[in-house]
Amino acid sequence: MIDQFLAFLTRAQKRRILLALDGANAVLAFWVAWALVSGHVPGLSEIVEAVRFPVILLPVTLVLTLAFGLHRTKLNAYELQSMLESIAIAISLGLVGLVINDLPGLVLPDQTFIILSMAYAILSVGVRLFLRWAATVVYTRGRARKRVIIYGAGRTGQQLAVALKTDDTFVPVAFVDESPAMQGLTIGGLKVMAPSAIPDLVQVEGIDLVILAMPSASPATRAVIMRRLAESGCRVQSIPSFSELLIDGSASKRPMSMVVTDFLGRDTFCGSIPEVNGAYSRRNVLVTGAGGSIGTELCRQLLRSGPTRLVMLDHSELALYNIDRELQTQECDTDIVSVLGSVTDAALMRRIMHDHDIDVVLHAAAYKHLPMVESNPASGLANNVLGTRVAAEAALEAGVDRFILVSSDKAVRPASVMGASKRMAELVVQEIAARSSQTRFSMVRFGNVLGSSGSILPLFQEQINAGGPVTVTDRRASRYFMTIPEAVSLVLLAGTFARGGEVFVLDMGKPILIQTLAENMIRNLGLTVRDAEHPEGDIEIVEIGLRPGEKLHEELLIGSDMLTTPHPKILRAQEGALGHAALEEMLADLQQAITDGDEAAMRAVITRWLGSEQRYSTWPPAIAAPARSQDDVQGLDGQDASGGMLVARS
Repeated sequence: MIDQFLAFLTRAQKRRILLALDGANAVLAFWVAWALVSGHVPGLSEIVEAVRFPVILLPVTLVLTLAFGLHRTKLNAYELQSMLESIAIAISLGLVGLVINDLPGLVLPDQTFIILSMAYAILSVGVRLFLRWAATVVYTRGRARKRVIIYGAGRTGQQLAVALKTDDTFVPVAFVDESPAMQGLTIGGLKVMAPSAIPDLVQVEGIDLVILAMPSASPATRAVIMRRLAESGCRVQSIPSFSELLIDGSASKRPMSMVVTDFLGRDTFCGSIPEVNGAYSRRNVLVTGAGGSIGTELCRQLLRSGPTRLVMLDHSELALYNIDRELQTQECDTDIVSVLGSVTDAALMRRIMHDHDIDVVLHAAAYKHLPMVESNPASGLANNVLGTRVAAEAALEAGVDRFILVSSDKAVRPASVMGASKRMAELVVQEIAARSSQTRFSMVRFGNVLGSSGSILPLFQEQINAGGPVTVTDRRASRYFMTIPEAVSLVLLAGTFARGGEVFVLDMGKPILIQTLAENMIRNLGLTVRDAEHPEGDIEIVEIGLRPGEKLHEELLIGSDMLTTPHPKILRAQEGALGHAALEEMLADLQQAITDGDEAAMRAVITRWLGSEQRYSTWPPAIAAPARSQDDVQGLDGQDASGGMLVARS
């Protein structure tokens, strides 16, 4: 009932209550001071004779409270500064009482007004602290607050404890500090313990979280403490100082503060992108996989281009909801349509194309997590290959203007099921492009995307924050990297350059060693790498071996011939395609293997049709690749088993 009453009160009503309490405290403080000095409770005649004191003190108190704004100070924000303001008002009331005492009428001893100041200060501060405690009890009653240990009893730790005491989610239990001078003290009602007491505190007090509040400590010291705290079995979190947060928030962004160009080893690409808005303005655009990392950024940038309608398709309800909610808040004239479904649903894809009169399709729907697809090949191949065929055929049938497939560098001489699925998707689009007279089909191919879901930087950051170790698959492994805006810009540019069947790639500079990337991230945090030569380092880098389907190095091109485009950083590769009969045979075999759930048959299909392109890093071909007739090949660029080039046929 009390919490409902408090919730019912408006902010103005709460202010008036505090103002009234201050006025009542002033009157009560006067009578208490008078009674203490005189040694008796004043009678009625004395009260009447001294009435001028409360009559003047009351409005003075209200004016001073309004002037200091104490009535507007929330109870959970009533701290030292507000207490000093209450004391200032108390001293002012004592001085005003002395002035009143010089007026004609009853004269009281001067010490009455000294005690008046003291009594008002006690009442004003005490009432507010009591109300704050009572409100905290009411609001947190029945709620399971997480119990917290604050590691570091310095200024940041004390500020954090004060903030958490009025929080309805967390409750501080104790401080832990390494300084012997601090241990045994009680600060803000919390006892300061030694670090050795943490295991007992965790067990006895049921601690849920340990917060490291030592922003002045060196990064190396924090990393060591974090690693030691992780052994307690509790979740550990480090926070910056409040001053760092208020200045520019740099502390919270520290792990990612390294300039992107330092990661890439080249200038970023998106800053030099030509205007592409005209290609999508007043058009009906479909983005498949709209809830993914690339899909969401595509939708954001497309919305700025002013399409008439933006149709977003994704099979993840949560992902689609998130991007839909974000874009619906934007002020624009674009009709935003969200469709929950899969690209493998042929009827749905045809209905979307026709009902929304789609002009441009940006096909980003794909399973991309390499180990996950490797262990679930049927789902990966069905979605990435057959889903691409369904979407492309629907676009061809509807006569859309452009269809752009988002591909991957793992499609080049694939060593994994995921890479093979993307290469097969490319072959599907290439074959359809060859027989399309209206729709312009093209593909974009790029490397790892920084910051995308499942990418390496967030993983490294999480491992470093936990005190290490940082895991790399192989110290010799290298990858091409690009940012999400770069990837999306490449996709959008491909839509303007496409003539039919091209593969567009970004000049991504030199590949980056994963080992170097990990070392740079560690050093960027002010930490040091721990290895055989530096056993006292902070973070260790551990080699765990290549995962199933991973290659040591990635590539962007199957062949060696590169053509230019209107943009100097965008290159075009004219790569061959399977003929219609060969593609149909490949897809039929793949469909049958997926229907049967036969993984060996799926890998045999991959081996047969991509055998001359593959680099067998983890799984050998299930059967020897059968010879393909010249009718099966329309210029499938790549190397055969002997290293020779397959000759293209027109």
